This record gives sequence, structure tokens and C-alpha cells, in this order.
Amino acid sequence: MVVLVAYDSSEPAQKAVEHAFVTYPDREIVLLRVIEAADGFTGAGIKLTQEAIRERTEEVSAEFPDEIRDIVSDPDVEFRTELVVGKPAREIVSYAEEHDVDHIIIGSHGRSGLTRVLLGSVAETVVRRAPVPVTVMR
Repeated sequence: MVVLVAYDSSEPAQKAVEHAFVTYPDREIVLLRVIEAADGFTGAGIKLTQEAIRERTEEVSAEFPDEIRDIVSDPDVEFRTELVVGKPAREIVSYAEEHDVDHIIIGSHGRSGLTRVLLGSVAETVVRRAPVPVTVMR
């Protein structure tokens, strides 16, 4: 069984990581970090955007495993990290579809009402579109 945990450094995402390791200690755990790419760039802005994404990917890639080790108290726990660039909800669902994932765990800030409508909800979109069961941590 493969458990995919969507991770963005937020407190709900940290709870999702903790939940995954406590609930599924003998499963393969994949921590997915999506580096969000902004839309609407054209011409010369594309080169600058590509360079910024490359630099951000290198920065996150270097910090990511240590950040998870700070959350998980057991130093012997095993996990795999993956980094992708794109829109978070779309990339999480795509990863699950393409990599034989059995379960997704994702954090949510628990926004409601107008705030959720204006800001959108990655967790809600993942729940609606995921091909596998999803656990949402708040």
C-alpha cells in the first residue's frame, strides 16, 4: 500500500505527515511537495519564471527531507520525497493516478464561507477528483 501525503510546510500539512506515520507505519509513504507555478507569463517573463522555479526547486529539494525529519520523532522512519511543479490540486491528483497510490492524506486550513470561495480549497478539489480515498487533516 502506498500512502501519498501532500506537504506544503503548513501546520495542517505537518499534522498530515504525523498522521501518516502513526496510522500507516508499515506502508510506503510518499511525501509530495508541489512548487506552485504562476500563470500568465509571456515572452521574456517565461525565462525569468523558469529560472525562479529552478532555484525554488533546488532550495526546497535541499530542505525538504530535513524538514520532515523534524516533524517525525523516529529517526529510522522511511519515506520518499517527490517534488513537482504546477497547480497543487491538479498535481496531487495526477500523481495519485500515475503512481499506484492507495490513499491520500492532505492538510486543510478549514476555511469556510466566502474565504473558501475566494481562495479556493486544494483539499476540497483533491477530495472531489482523487481516484482513491482521501483523509483531510485540520
